[in-house]
Amino acid sequence: MTDFPATPKEMKNVILYGLRSALLTLGSATKAELSQKLGLSFPTISKFLTQMEEAGELLTVGLDDSSGGRRAQRYAYNKEFMLGLAIFFEKSEISYTIFNCAGETKEQGTTSSALMNDLPSLTLYIEQLLLSHPDIKSIAIGVPGAVNNGRVIHIPDYSNFQNINLKQYLEERFSLPVVVENDMNAAVLGYYKTGSLENNPSLVYLYFGQFGPGAGIMINGDVVRGSTFFSGEVSFVPQYNELNFQQAIRKKDGASRLDAISRLIASITAIINPHTIVFNNAEVTEAILGRILERSADYIPKEHLPLLKASDMKKDYLDGLQSLGLELMISI
Repeated sequence: MTDFPATPKEMKNVILYGLRSALLTLGSATKAELSQKLGLSFPTISKFLTQMEEAGELLTVGLDDSSGGRRAQRYAYNKEFMLGLAIFFEKSEISYTIFNCAGETKEQGTTSSALMNDLPSLTLYIEQLLLSHPDIKSIAIGVPGAVNNGRVIHIPDYSNFQNINLKQYLEERFSLPVVVENDMNAAVLGYYKTGSLENNPSLVYLYFGQFGPGAGIMINGDVVRGSTFFSGEVSFVPQYNELNFQQAIRKKDGASRLDAISRLIASITAIINPHTIVFNNAEVTEAILGRILERSADYIPKEHLPLLKASDMKKDYLDGLQSLGLELMISI
């Protein structure tokens, strides 16, 4: 099937995305540098930069040293031109962060999830934030459940959001781009985006959680969501004759929990052989990770086991949501 040619509007959006992304990545650039990086003609670059500067998207940051000819103007993206809103469900709270195009926090706050445990309350909360911050251009929402293209398909602890297409509803309500993501998918993405990792790594981010365990899975640099977007729901993994993983780790004695976690590590290793498994640092210590690794070697050859690391899950979660929100912002 032959692809239809891009419309002028689509081409404009592609060029704007490329310019925004390049400037945010490089920090600053000249027209010639942008032309070379993006493979666009100098006149095209000049035209779009003029439009962006007039709109307030660009800052001029001085002239390059002369190499014999006219000194070239250097441009930087105005990181305050657009803001993003990230909202995430965690434990008994719902938190929000407003951030600029550089990922810098401008404002944050927390409220009881009991006050926002339905769609009308969440909508009102977002509406108030948008009224006080009219420069917000994208919304990223993280939920402790499975999400299929914006529809929440499995969220036992927030039943009022079950089967709600949160993305579609909020986009229609606020006329802004919205992304809705599983909490662990966002966390593994955030860990990848901000960590000094090898290219295209394979990672698993494991969380035991107040509402039950979950995992974010990344293979070759891509988040794995599965054919029905149910990937990472490790609470259902059967481990013993009558117990799945969630039931097993709820046992009070530490030895039983340790064995259940080690069995899960062995299962993950046998199936996808990841480079690293990341844990929430509020749930493990280095000593515990050492014991998990030792016990896991009872089930699978030690040389195949991944690195076990601990990280700040709330930060990784937020970094992942901000990454998704920024991607939306610079695409509009």
